[in-house]
Amino acid sequence: MPEPLDPQAIFDLVELHLLGSHPTLTGAELAAAVGIPMDLARARWRSLGFTSVGDDEVAFTEADLNALRLTQRMHDLGMIDPDDEAALIRTLGRSFARLAEWQITMLARTVGTNPDLDITGLAAVMNEVTPVIEEVQNYIWRRHTLSAASRLLLAPSADDDADGDGAYTAIGFADIVGYTRQTRSLSQGDLASLVEHFEDQAQAIITGHHGRIIKTIGDEILFAVDSAADAAAIALDLVEEHLIDEDFPQLRVGVAWGSVLQRLGDVFGPTVNIASRLTSIARPGRALIDKELAEAIEGNENFKLRRMRRMSVKGYRRLEPWALRRPLEEGELPPVAAVLHEKGQDLLRAVDEIQGRAERVALGEGSE
Repeated sequence: MPEPLDPQAIFDLVELHLLGSHPTLTGAELAAAVGIPMDLARARWRSLGFTSVGDDEVAFTEADLNALRLTQRMHDLGMIDPDDEAALIRTLGRSFARLAEWQITMLARTVGTNPDLDITGLAAVMNEVTPVIEEVQNYIWRRHTLSAASRLLLAPSADDDADGDGAYTAIGFADIVGYTRQTRSLSQGDLASLVEHFEDQAQAIITGHHGRIIKTIGDEILFAVDSAADAAAIALDLVEEHLIDEDFPQLRVGVAWGSVLQRLGDVFGPTVNIASRLTSIARPGRALIDKELAEAIEGNENFKLRRMRRMSVKGYRRLEPWALRRPLEEGELPPVAAVLHEKGQDLLRAVDEIQGRAERVALGEGSE
């Protein structure tokens, strides 16, 4: 049997592969080479989410030096607002940290499923995989940048709309019902499958109606969409998906419509807070919207609205929720009733089949 790969040897290989060399520089030398104060260099390093390193510890490579120079160049060109610098670096660090955790897990799985892999073979795998990952990441970044540019440059502004609603955004939360209880009863594998299926299907529904996911927060998804009608359609599709797909968790959804502060890929403001409060009071399998969104889609034949009594929630003493449903044709059953009716019909057919078999057995036309 081949000897298992030494963890230190693997780390040295990964370090050399990703950074091009082993560390030869201290933090003080890095800051001096770029011409910035050591305190600033240290702050940028920590904002990226990396662990603290002593000023005189040899822990940096030429790649680190080049990255710090590029960051300073962006600052000198005015691409980075000094007031937003720390927040921007934190956002980059957190985003890539999650991506890196997933990618290194993939690499570990590759090593684990190839017991005969030696250090040379591992290097060959990394030399093949890394350029592919970098190219895909670059493409995804360019595509998302184009989408952001489209929203900034081509979305209607308040000046384009007589009512001033053109600049509004719908913010929604989709929350898994009973998630805490399920985490206690499911295995880690089953829980991972639940979350993966939830995020995958939710993303398909949200992007299918021109929305975008802002972030996932454990058992909850925060999404945004620039059209009031699309926002309502997303809300209904999300709460109804459980009726179509039993593996998709039951949700409660809250959506609000208004002005939103968008900063570093996140959203802030009263509209976000109202959407969160609506989600917290929504019944399982139901979607609630605020008064502003109800007014924005009023008259749309694809939706049915019902004003509910005002409620007192954290931060809002008289929040006015509206229940969102689909309109029904004459004689049509609501989604839940339709599903129950279909299951009932399936049960009746199964009973008829069993009775038919019993009768045939009784007549000697079949066997048990």
